[in-house]
Amino acid sequence: MIKKKRQIVRYVVGDWLATSLAWFVFNIIRFTDVVEPANGAPDLTLGAFLLINPVILGQILFPIGMLGIYYLSGYYNRPFFKSRIEEFITTFSTALIGSLIIYFIAIIDDPIPDRASNYELLAMLFGLLFSMVYLTRLSITGFATKKVHRGELVFPTLIVGTGPDALTLYNRLTHPRNRPTGYKVVGFAAYPGVADAPATIEGLPVVRLDDIAEEMLRLGVSHIALTIHPDGLDATLRTIHGLYGLNAPVLISPTLFNLLTPKRRLSDVAGEPLCDITGPSVGQSTLNLKRAGDVVVSALVLLALMPVFAIVAIAIKRDSDGPVFYRQERVGYRKRPFRILKFRTMRSDAESAGPRLSAKDDPRITPVGRFLRKYRIDELPQFWNVLKGDMSIVGPRPEREFFINQILPKAPYYALVHQVRPGITSWGMVKHGYASSVDEMVDRLQYDLIYLDNISFLVDLKILFYTVNTVVTGKGV
Repeated sequence: MIKKKRQIVRYVVGDWLATSLAWFVFNIIRFTDVVEPANGAPDLTLGAFLLINPVILGQILFPIGMLGIYYLSGYYNRPFFKSRIEEFITTFSTALIGSLIIYFIAIIDDPIPDRASNYELLAMLFGLLFSMVYLTRLSITGFATKKVHRGELVFPTLIVGTGPDALTLYNRLTHPRNRPTGYKVVGFAAYPGVADAPATIEGLPVVRLDDIAEEMLRLGVSHIALTIHPDGLDATLRTIHGLYGLNAPVLISPTLFNLLTPKRRLSDVAGEPLCDITGPSVGQSTLNLKRAGDVVVSALVLLALMPVFAIVAIAIKRDSDGPVFYRQERVGYRKRPFRILKFRTMRSDAESAGPRLSAKDDPRITPVGRFLRKYRIDELPQFWNVLKGDMSIVGPRPEREFFINQILPKAPYYALVHQVRPGITSWGMVKHGYASSVDEMVDRLQYDLIYLDNISFLVDLKILFYTVNTVVTGKGV
């Protein structure tokens, strides 16, 4: 984790310095080619021009704004094992976007005698920005890659499994056909119930999978490489579910990954082609833009609906005894627990006998609560969870650990929903609605799994459209 943060800091600082230099050089060219001949004032020197307030403000704000674009592009999400082609394309596209934005904000108002000079300035800005940022990134990436190839930069890896597959994976990572991959195997974790698990493999310790969290801290593990469970795919999926909460990449072979989803995410093309199962099959830029949209929309919704929240709160208090809001622990992104926030729609003692799903004519639902559930108004406070980062506006619905433990034996692939933040609404909610039994939860899960392989802005917009239709027509129950 420390290595990752340091590498991200290197990229951020490098991008800021390169962008600042590109903008500074561009302003010199801008003065020489445009401002000086157009102004005609002999007392306006280059130094005086660079000290003009708008120029100084641009020197400060432009690099900061570009850092925001770089973040949204997803470039900082994965600081290691970068694809050179992807790095080139990402840098090219962000430089082009940034150049076009600054063109329409600042350059288009320059006193330029002809339009061709205007376009030349735009091309010059793009060329400076792309070349300086790309060369800086290339040097940082190249330095890290060389350290990996020399064995100076390694990522302690724990292999889950003790059978022939685990030994084969160990040999591939330890004795690669080409250059070192960066993965340093520091131990193995034995699946529970494996009677013939050895104490060591190739001189490395074999730990219990049940103790993996403690052993990862002791061994300094940053990555987990998973081999298939002796009992098959379902048992492997249940294992994956348990590993999501460790906040470490879980890598599997392409063969195993192909059994889970048709889309593949390769962590390293040049080395061992391992796939990261802890992230969805979607570009990093899409994830970052989705998160940025969640923050903006949730903040606006919370502000706009303050009067509605006040009216609902009064109605709930007048209708029945108990708090206005209902907080309940759910399992979210990478199996992290969080407290979901909803308007209370049931009696305060609704679960005095233990966790229980609601039904259509559930007597525990209050009169006001029935109206709130019909139009999904009870879900509105969850925009606070979205703003905090616990949830997304669109994503698989989060469940309680109590019911997850009942879902997993019937549908082990439920583990995959922890790849993304859970949502206020989902494909499953649109198609299926509220679930009143574990079997219905499993049926709804099928739609959420389809969503994982089809995440996009268009799909999210479609789900939101049908959600609005559900709310307006009162089909929430």
